[in-house]
Amino acid sequence: MFALWYLTFAVDEIRKRLAWLFGPKKPAQQALDNKPAVASPSPAPAPAPQPAAKPNTPPATPSKPAAAPVSPPKPSTPTPSPAVTKPAPAAPTPAPTPVVAPKPAPAPAPAPVQVPTPAPAPAPVPVVAPRPTPAPTPVVVAPTPAPAPVVAPKQADKMPIPLPKALTESNTNGTNNGTATNGNGNQLDALDQKLFDATLPPSKVAKIDKEQLKDASNDFIKGEAQAFVQSIKEAQQAGERKQDTMVDAAVLAKLEEGFAKLAASDSKSLLKKYLTKEVFDNLKNKVTPTFKSTLLDVIQSGLENHDSGVGIYAPDAEAYTVFADLFDPIIEDYHGGFKKTDKHPASDFGDVSSFGNVDPTNEYVISTRVRCGRSMQGYPFNPCLTEAQYKEMESKVSSTLSGLEGELKGKFYPLTGMEKAVQQQLIDDHFLFKEGDRFLQAANACRYWPSGRGIYHNDNKTFLVWCNEEDHLRIISMQQGGDLGEIYRRLTTAVNEIEKRVPFSHDDRLGFLTFCPTNLGTTIRASVHIKVPKLASNKAKLEEVAAKYNLQVRGTRGEHTEAEGGVYDISNKRRMGLTEYQAVKEMYDGITELIKLEKSL
Repeated sequence: MFALWYLTFAVDEIRKRLAWLFGPKKPAQQALDNKPAVASPSPAPAPAPQPAAKPNTPPATPSKPAAAPVSPPKPSTPTPSPAVTKPAPAAPTPAPTPVVAPKPAPAPAPAPVQVPTPAPAPAPVPVVAPRPTPAPTPVVVAPTPAPAPVVAPKQADKMPIPLPKALTESNTNGTNNGTATNGNGNQLDALDQKLFDATLPPSKVAKIDKEQLKDASNDFIKGEAQAFVQSIKEAQQAGERKQDTMVDAAVLAKLEEGFAKLAASDSKSLLKKYLTKEVFDNLKNKVTPTFKSTLLDVIQSGLENHDSGVGIYAPDAEAYTVFADLFDPIIEDYHGGFKKTDKHPASDFGDVSSFGNVDPTNEYVISTRVRCGRSMQGYPFNPCLTEAQYKEMESKVSSTLSGLEGELKGKFYPLTGMEKAVQQQLIDDHFLFKEGDRFLQAANACRYWPSGRGIYHNDNKTFLVWCNEEDHLRIISMQQGGDLGEIYRRLTTAVNEIEKRVPFSHDDRLGFLTFCPTNLGTTIRASVHIKVPKLASNKAKLEEVAAKYNLQVRGTRGEHTEAEGGVYDISNKRRMGLTEYQAVKEMYDGITELIKLEKSL
């Protein structure tokens, strides 16, 4: 009986103590309520909803129903409650299961509730609070209730999204890149703010300007697209630059074969003299940027014609720069020392009245001629011209010359449709260039013949213009006898009139640009057809004397022809490094001395 009474007393005492422990004024509950919020390793279910629960903090549904009744939460607590400790369900035995406190966090906090191990003997106090003294001050600190932030129970059924370290640190009362921040993360940078907003409920996320986002997206896509296009262009340009230094295998084969034959020949050309193995190897893979002209285009005439005096042509104006290692020494040799560092002087026709008649008695000079070559600006040289360009240039030349007046007035005759008899008569009169020049043909200067070719002459046939023979234009003033002064004056007038209508191609260093390097600079060639039988009896002697005065001796019909009846074509050789007036004066002085020498023999 005593044992039964004692058991009943013990159970009743335990019930009283439990009621005291979980009552509204219990010290343990107050200690738990005032405990700082600590992230629990595993979210605990909240107690069942009660009528007096806080309106801003709806409790989450517990994962399991509680076996024992739970005391209602304090109605006047202004601060958010931490994760509530889940009481264990009552055991079938009279002694209830003690409450297990959560594992304390590393941060300083009140000690967790200690639970004694259940034993058959009744324990006077099953739960011991870490601090027996109640802490009422924290409960009534806030004068007015504040909206509670997200509480731990709400996260029980959904794990939070992990945040980057930068965001976690900046959302505490610290600094972010030197900028003060608060608990709400008001000064977060743009990227971290977006990540932080992703963890908030929709009602807490700041409004985003969709148009700004759209513009930012479009800018990003546009930037990426432009970068991609630029990379493609750079790759194409790199390929083009590589292609600029690549020559077709067939062209290389022809170059190697032609070079070997030239080296083994007895050619006296300037091409053979200066096209060394080193220069050849350095230039054979190069091409001009615009028209892709190769070394073969430059030297093929000299490779096919070992009897050439020079042997090279410029297929386009850029060839003078790309293949300068070959052109420069040939130019220096032919033009009497015009070095690659020299610069051709400005155009100057001088005093046209200073020249007189070199042979007043007409005993030696049969005829006199002064001509110059010109290239039309904007067009390549003959090898690179298309048939359409030939015809276009012919039309421009014809319309330009039709506007000349006075002694220059005349008519343009296109080769296309010209009768053979008329053509041959003009050739015999030394007015018209002839078809089939093997040196020009080898240089690809006779393509689409006779398209785009023609001749203009005045009524007296003392002024002529050749269109697209060797150069785009050959402007010629000529007449019988040795009156060089009158002939030179007529040429000067014609060149100035034509240049007003047609712009010419000119280079600051090389002067007026032409197809053949021998005609660069002034492009002036002043010549006479002269009969000097005593000097001609020894042609070597004639050439030796002429060279002293920088004169060149040719056959009656010009370059690559023989003298007919002892008549030679003698002209000034230098055209670079001196003015037009100086070039003509060299011829004037030289012819005067030859006539004196012929008279003395």
